[in-house]
Amino acid sequence: MFIQTESTPNPATLKFLPGQTVLDAGTADFPSPDTAGKSPLASRVFGVDGVTGVFFGTDFITVTKEDGREWEHLKPGVLGAIMDHYQSGAPVMDEGTAPAAGDGHAVHEGEDGEIVSQIKDLLDTRVRPAVAQDGGDITFHGFERGVVYLHMQGACAGCPSSTLTLKMGIENLLRHYIPEVTEVRPVGV
Repeated sequence: MFIQTESTPNPATLKFLPGQTVLDAGTADFPSPDTAGKSPLASRVFGVDGVTGVFFGTDFITVTKEDGREWEHLKPGVLGAIMDHYQSGAPVMDEGTAPAAGDGHAVHEGEDGEIVSQIKDLLDTRVRPAVAQDGGDITFHGFERGVVYLHMQGACAGCPSSTLTLKMGIENLLRHYIPEVTEVRPVGV
């Protein structure tokens, strides 16, 4: 098994590409070891000292490291954990446990349904494919009085350039196509 790695815009995260499907659909975010119980793969990766976050996409695993740790010391352990997992034949997620259902976006109920539908469509077609390339995901969390609230996961969470991405990239895109949008803000979930 050959696992490729790619750097991300977030120096605290590294993207691992095992060359096979990680999740059939959706994403799964494990921001701490306590949240990894439903995933044998995430639990195994958290077993590497210095790992603070794990995120799964369809064909990649993004790993976040502790501040002060160097990738040159952590990377071999993470590669070994991923390889051991796939060679064991264990599932990525426990049976009966599925990644985020649907498209990962929060359900919005209210009078702004048409606007929210446009926001989600732009996120799905223009934003999410680009951030997946960087090892992360951005999902719709809410819309209120012109403000779009987005949840950042994987490499996007805690990335030094995430504010710039939100303000200069996503906010400008949404404001261009949807005049009702006045601002974009991140949320923690």
